[in-house]
Formats: sequence, structure tokens, C-alpha cells
Amino acid sequence: MKPLFSSHPSVGSQMNDNTNDQNKIKSALAGDTPDKQNVTAKTAQLDQVRSDATNEALTTNQGVKIADNQNSLKAGVRGSTLLEDFILREKITHFDHERIPERIVHARGVGAHGYFQAYEGNEQFTKAGFLTDPTMQTPIFVRFSTVQGPRGSADTVRDIRGFAIKFYTQEGNFDLVGNNAPVFFVQDGIKFPDFVHAVKPEPHNEMPTGATAHDTFWDFVSLVPESAHTVMWAMSDRAIPRSLRSIQGFGVHTFRFINAHEKACFIKFHWTPKQGLQALVWDEAQKLAGKDPDFHRRDLYEAIEQGIYPEWELGVQIVEEEDEMSFDFDLLDPTKIIPEELVPVTPIGKFVLNRNVDNFFAETEQIAFCPGHIVSGIDFSNDPLLQARLFSYTDTQLSRLGGPNFHQIPINKPVCPYHNHQRDGLHQHEIHKGQASYQPNSIDNNWPIEIPPAAQNGGFESYQERIDGHKIRVRSESFSDHFSQARLYYRSLAPHEQKHVVDAYTFELSKVQRQHIREREVQEILANIDTDLARQVGDNLGITVPDLEENFKHAMIEKSGKLSMQAFIPEDIQGKKIAVLIHDKVNAESLYTIQNWVIKENAIVHLLTPTPAPVKGIRGEQAASDGMQKAEPSIAYDAVIIADGDNLEEVLQDGVAKHYLLEAYKHLKPIVFLGNKSELLEQLGLSADEGTLIGDDFKYVAEKFKQLLRHHRIWSREAVIESIPA
Repeated sequence: MKPLFSSHPSVGSQMNDNTNDQNKIKSALAGDTPDKQNVTAKTAQLDQVRSDATNEALTTNQGVKIADNQNSLKAGVRGSTLLEDFILREKITHFDHERIPERIVHARGVGAHGYFQAYEGNEQFTKAGFLTDPTMQTPIFVRFSTVQGPRGSADTVRDIRGFAIKFYTQEGNFDLVGNNAPVFFVQDGIKFPDFVHAVKPEPHNEMPTGATAHDTFWDFVSLVPESAHTVMWAMSDRAIPRSLRSIQGFGVHTFRFINAHEKACFIKFHWTPKQGLQALVWDEAQKLAGKDPDFHRRDLYEAIEQGIYPEWELGVQIVEEEDEMSFDFDLLDPTKIIPEELVPVTPIGKFVLNRNVDNFFAETEQIAFCPGHIVSGIDFSNDPLLQARLFSYTDTQLSRLGGPNFHQIPINKPVCPYHNHQRDGLHQHEIHKGQASYQPNSIDNNWPIEIPPAAQNGGFESYQERIDGHKIRVRSESFSDHFSQARLYYRSLAPHEQKHVVDAYTFELSKVQRQHIREREVQEILANIDTDLARQVGDNLGITVPDLEENFKHAMIEKSGKLSMQAFIPEDIQGKKIAVLIHDKVNAESLYTIQNWVIKENAIVHLLTPTPAPVKGIRGEQAASDGMQKAEPSIAYDAVIIADGDNLEEVLQDGVAKHYLLEAYKHLKPIVFLGNKSELLEQLGLSADEGTLIGDDFKYVAEKFKQLLRHHRIWSREAVIESIPA
């Protein structure tokens, strides 16, 4: 740890034929909305923005009219997606190549290196070597990202976060491409381009950047009820994380493990941070977007540089094949979770991030994740969103990274040997020797050759799943419940988290300019999730809400204990950032006490001064500044200490310091008032509470301060902060 005294660098239930959903969409597009005759002038003006396809049939780029744009072509109702689906392939291919060179989604990202180490006993589930050898440390690269915004957008916007991991195993690269939400907005990959087009900045004016609070996003999700569950996650505190070190990760899709006896089971991946789960409050997130748009990447970089290495535990939920249909939802539906009360998470290993990149472009920007990169012991399910992603990601890299040889870029290159007959192409870096680049061949004794799966270190063999069905475009009826799990998520949240969901829906929908879109979201989506939620949002927006509760379909359980962020409180305060406000005539002995405690707890402390100059202690000592209070705002820290000293009047005359304390109090942070600084509570008009600690000596409040930091916020204070100035 750096010494203390130093400076630091600064649409209804969906049936098989989708009739209900499509009727709603057709009705909405036909203009059958409430109060149509009373449409405002503003809405009328907005509705002049029409595309050149208005009143035209949907076709492929070859002019073939499309009968079903909601479902990909599958081998049976729950079968795998077929490569012959030319409509899907054309749509996805065009989408993959829409933006060059940055990623279409997940453009704003940051990454770091680390390692994965398996726990013992995983061979009963899988034959993957990196998961079954607990003595091996497998190199990994992790990339975190937001979804909507471009590379230049802010870190702290409300958004789902991507959380992708590349495992450089001895059997080949395995890419676990996940998010910090366990569900997704659409059920079928053929709808992914539609979702992204709706969530991205609107095409007529390229606004807003990095935000979902606009008409096209809410128009789409209010017409596509399968999105309701994920939208609920996006409106919760998980969408504005305090740091990337404090988010969960999920594989979203159902995958398979296959063990050495060729026995398969279904799995869902989870990764849980040792650091616990923490979120920003909305006011902090907005201010940080302006004051430090690099807040999350800076936090991750600085933590690793200081040796505070983020750690996660990797786990899986395991479902035996014979239990596949034993739930009231479909395992292949990516808009559903398996509540942990039904299937607990089995820990299988841990991973640690311990090295920053040497060059952002060469590593973080050029890394290429593809869900189709798997190794023996892991295989796919027929999840129709996953099936489309298996094609889409590789196709995207062809444009973004300049051709078929993107695997040769150092950050993408396997650590194990690889040999095949693929040659030439753009950006070919290998110098291949020999005359035979085909198989079979006799010129080079047929090398390289296939390795039978049964051989030692044998070749990959796809799981032999029976497929028997008609080629058909249809959504399985088992995918038709869109609201019960959204209700489960909302009702599992703590009261303050539920309030934040209400506030988020209110804020987002207030930015929607078309009244009928607001009404549809509240009356047809939220009212089908939770009546109280719908009425709170409706009251805030002046929208009446029907009582649909008698028609609710409830999930197998009503609440799940692992959905609230309150279920993930860290054991320690490693990496927590503490601001200490100091002025001339500070008590240096008190600062040394704080320093020793911080070192013991492996936290981070910055001494913040009125100017960059050092301040003098009571006995003439000098304390170096770690930054100005004005330049290092409270929103960048987890807690504040106002140091003891013979300087109360100076602090009372310091408007910046007083604002610092008011803002930290408003954002529900622990504050320690040492010595006579307790008088500031009354002077600032603040109410003492469990989060305002008072003491003459820091060591007497240190343990209580630690417990407050572990819990991150003083949620009981939230009811009284409305009167605090912004």
C-alpha cells in the first residue's frame, strides 16, 4: 500500500403462433391507442418522423416477403436452430457488420488479466481439464463493458454490464461470454438486432448516448413482454454498480457439462464477487458521468496496481437431464432464472484479476470473445438465443478485426499448440511450411490428423442429442410466461431496492415523449408484474392502472433470497476508498491512527486538502495532499472522515468541505466526525444516525466504521435526505 503522507496520480402470454403478441403489435402500429383523438401537438409532431418502409411489407434484402420475424427456423419446437435459415443469417450478418471498427454493442469496455483455479471434485460433472485439475492455474482475460454506449460514453450509465472471460486452457480457448444479469431481453436470436436497434441512440438524431430513457427502447420493450424480466433487472440497482469489482456474473444461457463417462447434465454459470455487491445511488451515477466518466475503469486499474486483486467464485447450477422439464419454466428460455432455492449453486473454482493490460488497444480492444469457443467437457443447449450467438460473434469478428485470422492476434492466441489446414487470408501472420494444406494427404503422412474422442487427450465430440421434429418457425408454449419471474425478482428485493426500481421506471418513462408508449408499459407490462409497482409508477406519471392481480401466474416460489443485493455483504472492507478531509492545524497523531488501521484492513485512504499544498499539523508537521477536496469529490469514495484538529472555524468557513459532507450524507455514506468536528452536524442541519460516528479518537469508532463500510450504505437515512440541498 502507498504511504499515507504522499501524493497520488490523479404483448400478453405468447402462444405457439404468437397470436396475442402480434395482435398487440399490429394494434399499436395501426394507431389504436388510448385518447387517439386527443393526441398532443408534440406527439403529432413526433409522429411525422416516419421511415421509408411505413405501410410496406417486411422482406429480406432480396425482396422475399417474411412471414415470421419473431422466430428462427428450428428442428422441432425446442430443437436447435438450422443453418439453412437464410432469413436469420442475412439479418444477423448485416447486423454484425453495421459498425466498423468498434463493437456494435459492448463498445465501452475495460479488461484485465488473471488466473482461474478449480476446486476439487469437479470430475463428477465434466471432463474439461482446467475444471478438474485443482493444481493448475489457468490464465484468463476478463473484459467488462456497458451495452448501449459507444467507446466514448461514460462508465456509470444505467445499463447491463457485460462480463466476459477468456480461459486460455491447455485444451484450447474457452470463452464464457456473460453479463451481470442472469437473463436477457429476447428469447430468440432473430430478435437481437431489433432489440439493439431499439436500445441504441435513435437514428434520426443519434441521441441519447449510453441511456435507455428514450422512445424507441420503451416502444420495443412495451410491445415485447418477454423483455419484462430483464428490464426489471435493468431498472434495479444492479444496473448502476459502485465498481466493476462488485458485480456478479452469469452465463445467461443453459449449457451442458459432459464427464469422462459421457454423462451429461444441464448447467447455468454464476460468478460471485468476494468483494460483495454494491451500487451507486442514482444521483452519484449521474454526477460521476460528468466528473469522472472513466470511474469504473479507473477503480479497477488502481485496485490492481495497488495489489488489491478482485476475486470471484465460479459456480454452476446443475440439473440432471431427466429433470429438464420439472420446472414451471423452460431451461432453454434465456429470460428465466433457476431460483437458488430450487437448484443451489455448486462452487467449482475461483478466479482472480492480478495484472493490468500493457496496451489497451492491443489487448482490451482487440480481444475477440465467441460463445462457440468451447472445450471438451462443455457443450451447448438448444437455447434459441444462444444458437444465434454461436454464429453471430465469429461473423462479427471478421469485420471488426479484419478477416479470418483474428485468432492470431496475441491476446486471442491459444496457449496450447494448434494445427490445421487453414491458410492465407487477411492479416495472416503465420509462415506455414510444407506442401500439403489439405486432408487426406500422403505428402506429409496425412498430418495433422484427427484424434478419436476415446483416445488419451482425445478430440472434441459434440454431445449426441437425439433430434426429431419438423422444420418450423414457432416459439415453444413453454416460453410463454413473461411476468411471473419479473414479479419474483421485484418481490425478492429489499424495500429500498424496490423504491429504487419505482424511481428508475419513473425517471426513464418521464423521458419518453409519446404518451401511449408510457401507458402501454405501465398498463400492460407493469400491471401484469405487480399491482403496487404499477400504481406507484402510474401515480408518478398520471396513468391509471388496471387491477390484473387475479390473473397473475405465480412462480414456483414467491421470493428468492439470493436476488437482493443485500444477500451479498463482503466479509471485509478490502479496497474500500475513504476520504479524510484535513485542514491546517490537523491532529497528525489521529491521522497516523487512521493510517495504521487502513493498512491492516487493506483499504485505501486519501488525505484531501483545500489546495494541492501540504497542510500543517498542530505541532508544525506537514501532511502531504493526496488531492484537492474540489477535485476528488465525495462521489468517488465509500466513506468520509473529517479529521480532528484545532481548525473548526476554518472548516466552517470552507464551503467546499461543507458541501463534501452534505453530499456524502445525502448519498447515505458513513461519516466519522473526530474531536470537535461533531459540531458540524448541527451547523449543517444534519440529523445524527447510525451512520454518523462521533469520537475523540478514531480507534474507538473503528470497528463500527468497518461494519458500516461492509454494508456500504445507511439505508435508514434515505427517508430524511429529500430536504438536503443537491
